[in-house]
Amino acid sequence: MCGRIAITLPHDAMTRLFAATPANDLPPVPRYNVTPTSALAVVVAQGGNRRYGAMRWGLIPRWYKHPTDGPLLFNARAETLAEKPAFAEAARKRRCLIPVSGFYEWTRDGDTRLPWYVTRADGDPMILAGVWQTWTDPQGTRLATCAVITTAAQGPMAALHDRVPVIVETGDWPLWLGEAGHGAARLMRPLADDALTMHRVGTAVNSNRAEGPELIDPLLD
Repeated sequence: MCGRIAITLPHDAMTRLFAATPANDLPPVPRYNVTPTSALAVVVAQGGNRRYGAMRWGLIPRWYKHPTDGPLLFNARAETLAEKPAFAEAARKRRCLIPVSGFYEWTRDGDTRLPWYVTRADGDPMILAGVWQTWTDPQGTRLATCAVITTAAQGPMAALHDRVPVIVETGDWPLWLGEAGHGAARLMRPLADDALTMHRVGTAVNSNRAEGPELIDPLLD
């Protein structure tokens, strides 16, 4: 599962990294405690160009009359992505990249939830695989929405949680975005066991209202 993320990446750096055209409605950064239904900056390929714009984290299927008509679809399982009606068309036609700094997961000590912060071991931005959908409400207002794809965790991450976001390496961005033909499904796998690093952080992040750089600081013994 990936249900809480941190984004400290400057938008101008990300537009250069992806060679993408930025939109005017980008969400503020840095943010250290981003939750589902928040706006994320997302990369898509359209008309031969890459665009970097805001999307709601939580895909809304076309048939919903209201965003709360069904479950909050902020994650999509790689194993069933092509079969689920909410995601199948997007998996074929509307894939995106979601740059983040890291994400949080939790273990338990009795009734206490213990948060962990997970990042790339090499310090690079973490580029998550996603799918997106434009939803139109009954009044005709359009909203771009997205979901993060997850797969089975392996190695040290499996001890923390059984799911992990799919992370797309730089050389695979064109394939995931649909710029390099077919075969994107093969990218829906976890990274090597040593590609991610994790550390315990303070329980302040347990509140979805908490914010600030101290949320990702390692917890001192």
